Amino acid sequence: MSAENCFQFVKSATFDEVMLLEASMNDFCYGTHAHEEFSFGVTLSGRQDFYALGEHHKSYSGNVIVFNPEDAHDGHSGTDDTLHYKMLYVHPDQLSPMLESAGVRRAQDFRIEQTVQNDLELKTHILRLAALVESNTSSAMEYSSALFEFAEYLAHQKGIQRSVRLGKSKRRAKKDPVFERVRDYLHAHVSDEVSLDALSQVAHMSKYHLLRCFRDYFGMTPHQYWQNYRINRAKEALSMGMSLTDVALTFGFTDVSYFNRRFKPMFGVTPHQFRRTLLRT
Repeated sequence: MSAENCFQFVKSATFDEVMLLEASMNDFCYGTHAHEEFSFGVTLSGRQDFYALGEHHKSYSGNVIVFNPEDAHDGHSGTDDTLHYKMLYVHPDQLSPMLESAGVRRAQDFRIEQTVQNDLELKTHILRLAALVESNTSSAMEYSSALFEFAEYLAHQKGIQRSVRLGKSKRRAKKDPVFERVRDYLHAHVSDEVSLDALSQVAHMSKYHLLRCFRDYFGMTPHQYWQNYRINRAKEALSMGMSLTDVALTFGFTDVSYFNRRFKPMFGVTPHQFRRTLLRT
């Protein structure tokens, strides 16, 4: 086998039933096989040619490939260029509860009909999940949120629309004590690693139902709300003179580098640049 053929598998530290494959292949050909999981892939460069479901398919750079469980297929590079792709394997036991919460009836029978798709949003969801699997700083709540939003999009592709997001078409008429209680719990555990399971116990509802309803109530998933709250508290601490390292550790960020990656997308500057700006005023 050529040295240009490389296959690297990464297991999610958060969910045992999720795995990522990053592959580069030139002269390797897959034999006909099938997976027990849903397979969601993105062709990053080159072209992937394969036979599945009675048809020959070609996936060009930027395309998405989807195999349902037990869909037999083969595969090889379709050009002289090296094929590079990422493939996410999600077991039906992991995806089905999220599909059901997103409004899919009989989620155990859910199938995706289009094998090769040119869908930018679907591609974005897959690569976002792949990045979370690769990261050693991803929290369980962050991963659950990303996978749930992915399941919602898959349901949306089927024409299923379970809920209407607040902020787009309606406003909260009154406070809901359930979600206010969940919010207060997040505030009280700003430095901790909060799990979706813990939040579901606070709310007394299933975690995926909570995920959807919390987002409808606050306009953000619990993880997005929690990150937003932590970053705002961290910004306050920076403005009061606390060191970057102490701020990162106090508000639950594993290190300054991770704190930087969370802070800059919200404020446009790194925490260090933010503090330096304050010192000049």
